[in-house]
Amino acid sequence: MTRTLGRSGIAVSALGMGCWAIGGPWAEGDQPLGWGAVDDEESVRAIRRALDLGVTLFDTADTYGAGHGERVLGRALAGRRDEAVIATKWGYTFDEATRQVTGEDASPAYLRRAVVASLRRLGTDRIDLYQLHLADLPVPRAEALVGTLEDLVAEGLVRAYGWSTDRTDRAEAFGQAAPGATAVQHALSVLRDAPDLLAVCDKYDLASVNRGPLGMGLLTGKYTAASTLPRDDVRGLAPGWLEWFRGGRPAPEWLRRVAAVRDALTADGRTLAQGALGWIWARSGRTVPIPGCRTVAQVEENAAALERGPLAPDQFAEVERQLAALRSAALRDADHPRFPSPAAPATHP
Repeated sequence: MTRTLGRSGIAVSALGMGCWAIGGPWAEGDQPLGWGAVDDEESVRAIRRALDLGVTLFDTADTYGAGHGERVLGRALAGRRDEAVIATKWGYTFDEATRQVTGEDASPAYLRRAVVASLRRLGTDRIDLYQLHLADLPVPRAEALVGTLEDLVAEGLVRAYGWSTDRTDRAEAFGQAAPGATAVQHALSVLRDAPDLLAVCDKYDLASVNRGPLGMGLLTGKYTAASTLPRDDVRGLAPGWLEWFRGGRPAPEWLRRVAAVRDALTADGRTLAQGALGWIWARSGRTVPIPGCRTVAQVEENAAALERGPLAPDQFAEVERQLAALRSAALRDADHPRFPSPAAPATHP
């Protein structure tokens, strides 16, 4: 099962692999931004196994692990580069030696330096999808980058570009002003829909690349109300923008939502994670979910969802019915709302 990355015409597997976690530890001050310690050799095996199973899109960022994530991905793809579509991001500055985020830089000059550095770490001569990582950057400052991005495309260093943002106004402005824009990366899962962003993708022929498709692990079924995440994991000391976890534990309102859709997502024999991916594919023909993977076992379970494809219409409708019932119950329980506001979707740094 394949999808097209918007107006670029680049074909990718309908399932990508998110590479945030394989970057290993990194931080902003005392706030961890990684997912804890990681085994680089297992990460390499997982990436290569994903390729073997037909997964071709690999999404990373220069700041994941303060450059380490790109180096691991590049090593894993050595000798198989032409089988893969590499997506990475730029916009944050960082210190590779200390693995600390040091700030932001949205200047055209930094964009040029960042792309060269990413190409070096990835061990490649081109980036297939280059994404602005600063989700809230004012539109005029993003538009000021379009000329440089178009130059990079003309030079063959970048094939297409996009913006990682959950802001509909940002996505719309970029889709309209940037001729080479081909994708919006945004949060989307059965736990949190994004109809406005999907509408923008339809309007401007953009791919919808979906981070958080498994709710940062909640839709794997691995976590319960008793689960506690370690403090070196971004979920264990969750910053304000991370909505799925609080105090190192899964947020109760999101666990209720998982419970509400579990039976419907697994009714045809899929695992919970596979059902959640099938929901995304049924939601729109533009979607490309990129669940994070650190192990071969995770890759194999997620890739098996490709064989089943989108949820059947009746199964999708049942999921929506269960969610609607839960929303109605939440509205009746005004003193203890079960749903957070949809105004601040989960994102990554």
